[in-house]
Amino acid sequence: MLSTRIGRRGQITLPREVRRRMKADEGDQIVFIIDGEQVVIKPITQSLLDLRGSVPVSGEQDFDTIRKEVTAKRAKRGSRDEG
Repeated sequence: MLSTRIGRRGQITLPREVRRRMKADEGDQIVFIIDGEQVVIKPITQSLLDLRGSVPVSGEQDFDTIRKEVTAKRAKRGSRDEG
């Protein structure tokens, strides 16, 4: 059994063995699934297919144009999350 402490601000540190088994690295997102008295922690994984349709496009566009739009949208979303 592995354990950790809850910090002053409600933060926890996942033990190295847990991160290794989850294949989770710094910056990865995880989800907490509450099931009765238990909480399951799982990594959030995304594939390219999961991202399909996340950026609306009008008409046919080449790959470079789409890539620039996606990068700009993600940068905007990231700056909003930091503020």
